[in-house]
Amino acid sequence: MTPPMERIQILELIEKDIINCLQSAGQVFVELSKEKSSVKQAEAQTHQFLKLLSTVESKLSEQINYLTQVSTGQPHEGSGYASQKVLQMAWHRLEHARSRVNELDRIKNKHLHGRSNIRSTQPLASATGASVQISTSNPNS
Repeated sequence: MTPPMERIQILELIEKDIINCLQSAGQVFVELSKEKSSVKQAEAQTHQFLKLLSTVESKLSEQINYLTQVSTGQPHEGSGYASQKVLQMAWHRLEHARSRVNELDRIKNKHLHGRSNIRSTQPLASATGASVQISTSNPNS
């Protein structure tokens, strides 16, 4: 079972313990409200109430500690929050690097294209001293 589903089941069990705790408290009041109440029965229900209350308190404290760790990003067992955060930041860095490389490639191509245009229009001296212009640009580009 997945950890989130386990957490939900644990919370459901805590909820049932709270219901049992309230029922025990109710039984104590019912017993004490009788004209001939049994002190022994009331004490037994009170003891049951206190035991369940202690259990609920410790289980809820565990859940609160878990949620505190998750919300602050501290590493802890059973959570993928920190890993997910690291992965998300890595994706952002990767996208930034890609955009920067693409920008640098565009600038390089622009610079190389400008240099090839300058070379293709430079005059060459012929043997007779007359200047001749030839194109050196690639016809396939």
